[in-house]
Amino acid sequence: MKDKIAILIPSLNPGEKLVNLVDELLKCGWRNIIIVNDGSEERYNQYFSNLEGKAIILKHAINLGKGRALKTGFNEYLKTFPNLRGIITVDSDGQHKVKDVEKVARKLLETENAMVLGAREFNEKQVPFKSRYGNKITRAIFSFLTGIKIKDTQTGLRGIPTRYIEKLMNIPGERYEYEMNMLMYAKNYDIEIIEETIETVYIEENKSSHFNPLTDSFRIYLIFLKYLLSSAISFIIDIGLYKILFNLLINSIANYAVMIATIGSRIVSSLVNYKINRDTVFKSSSRNSVIKYYILCIIQMMISAGIVSYVFQLLGQQHEVVIRIITDIILFFINFKIQKEWVFKKKRGNK
Repeated sequence: MKDKIAILIPSLNPGEKLVNLVDELLKCGWRNIIIVNDGSEERYNQYFSNLEGKAIILKHAINLGKGRALKTGFNEYLKTFPNLRGIITVDSDGQHKVKDVEKVARKLLETENAMVLGAREFNEKQVPFKSRYGNKITRAIFSFLTGIKIKDTQTGLRGIPTRYIEKLMNIPGERYEYEMNMLMYAKNYDIEIIEETIETVYIEENKSSHFNPLTDSFRIYLIFLKYLLSSAISFIIDIGLYKILFNLLINSIANYAVMIATIGSRIVSSLVNYKINRDTVFKSSSRNSVIKYYILCIIQMMISAGIVSYVFQLLGQQHEVVIRIITDIILFFINFKIQKEWVFKKKRGNK
């Protein structure tokens, strides 16, 4: 098993835990080990020096981020170990036990075509509050964004078959968002994801982690934030134009004012929304995305207009803007899923 798989350890400002991890791996028979020094401070050089001759050590002159360190390691792996079956990424802070590395390795060799995640249990007492609930929130949002249910989206212990390494190297992301992007793109690449339960280890309340909950979560969910901004822009255009058209039509053709105002405002706002979503949010080059987009647009427009018209008449022709806002907020989340999974979905195997 151990001669068929390599170990990749990205590391920033490590301590003795990195040396102990590598020594234990060697003691257990692991030999194909790659370490990436991601621009650590000079005072940490001693730890990398202690590992010379025990592993392949690569170095970034400056800190480029965990995502870039993983890509650097993947590149070295493809050059040095092209005939191995796969690679396992391991964090350098002591949170991953060698016994769990071996569990992931066995599962990787059994499945061959799946990415294996070492999944922690977050309901245990020793898990810090921010990690326990932060993971639950992240897991829920990730499931909504991708439709993939994963117990541990932030695990750094991952077994990856060699056949997928090149594709994964082309995924965007240089820091912690890269690991999340890897999971999101796995669906586009038809990569099955399997979880293997591992021991949950938090040392000193996870103080050694370089993950910044604020900035790195922002990067992780950037696609949804872009979608939110795109929708906000088109929403302002839509509601503003709708109100103008409604006021112009309500006195002359009251029975059709809502329908006409809805259709007119949606046509203009949809043109803006499609352009932003295609070029900035989902970055799609699909030629038929415009057709799919307007099929979705027409269906959503009919649903929105129908609901607003019905409730508007039910309440005695008042509060039409409030009704419209509530209706479109509900449709907003449904629309995101459909656009991501159908309208702007990347073709299988695209990089």
